[in-house]
Amino acid sequence: HLMDDLADDLEDVDFEDAGNADDDEGWETEDEMEAEQDDSELTFSKHTGSVFCVSLDPATNSMAVTGGEDDKAYVWRVSDGEVLLECTGHKDSVTCALFSHDSSMVATGDMSGMIKVWKVDTKEEIWSFEVGDLEWLEWHPCAPVLLAGTDDGNVWMWKIPSGDCKTFQSSACQATSGKVLPDGKRAVVGYEDGTVRVWDLKQGNAIHVIKGRDAHQGALTCLACNKDGSLVLTGSVDGCAKLINTATGKVVGVFSVEDGKAKGSPDKEESNSVESVGFCNILPLVALAYLDGTLAIYDFSTQVLRHRCQHEAGIVHLQWEESSSVVSTCCLDGALRLWDARSGSLVCEYRGHTAEILNFTINREASLAVTASGDNQAKVFCLQRPDR
Repeated sequence: HLMDDLADDLEDVDFEDAGNADDDEGWETEDEMEAEQDDSELTFSKHTGSVFCVSLDPATNSMAVTGGEDDKAYVWRVSDGEVLLECTGHKDSVTCALFSHDSSMVATGDMSGMIKVWKVDTKEEIWSFEVGDLEWLEWHPCAPVLLAGTDDGNVWMWKIPSGDCKTFQSSACQATSGKVLPDGKRAVVGYEDGTVRVWDLKQGNAIHVIKGRDAHQGALTCLACNKDGSLVLTGSVDGCAKLINTATGKVVGVFSVEDGKAKGSPDKEESNSVESVGFCNILPLVALAYLDGTLAIYDFSTQVLRHRCQHEAGIVHLQWEESSSVVSTCCLDGALRLWDARSGSLVCEYRGHTAEILNFTINREASLAVTASGDNQAKVFCLQRPDR
């Protein structure tokens, strides 16, 4: 039987790769960011293109879903990388992939607007729908309801799996980011023209529209809400973040790094885009991550800039720990960093990717981070911290 086993093993070996002329180039680019160290616990390498998005299942935090340039998403076990479900049938890069509130379903969306919902335990596709070019996808925090924002300014809302549908229409410009508030009754949506709308999901009308002087002077890039949903922070390519009271629709704070604009240039293009924002859960702090590598920590009650934490390259995404003053960032230089917002100091740095990190998420206990990178890999890092 030995020969049979060997023959089976050899069938899995891809001999084509061995003599691949492109390999030389592959080595070159690899060298630019050679991972001297790999701090990761586990590497998930089933994707054959950049990994664009990652999220953890909210119920147990034991499953990750990643979406990639290879038009696929995978649901896999964080402990051992075992694939639990392969999401196929997309015709474009999967840029959105996330679990429903109870972790029973996973939604995957590609750039061209094909959205699919899968039942995790039976591994079957239970719903699919095609919209215009997809900007974002978001599950309702407590119901089997899915929302999506598209290029044409529409926000869609479906009951899954019945597919009952509602749309929230506004001026024909991209709905660039959106979030359902914790009350589950309202959603905040930011648009390409700098406006922000608070939608009533039941009635289907916009309760507040933040536009004109109060609005951003450029497209919205990101938004986040505090724990009870009373405040929303919006970030934009205009270099500012705005704090909005969701009950009144009033802008109650504006944050911008003083020299956010390039010197002597009134040009909008030159402003330093805010790429990610977030609220600390235990202190009145907010974090803003900039394209130029600045992480700014503000006290939002006084609007005082507390700390500037400088990165070597642009920051892609930030996330606060659930119950501490530690904020994490992922960067175009391929590193994941943990910062203490009280002191502004670097707590820890994790390396291992050979290209930029495009997205990451941290579990509730803040003991694990899962990253998605342009090197076609997702990695799991154990966040062992000296202070615990």
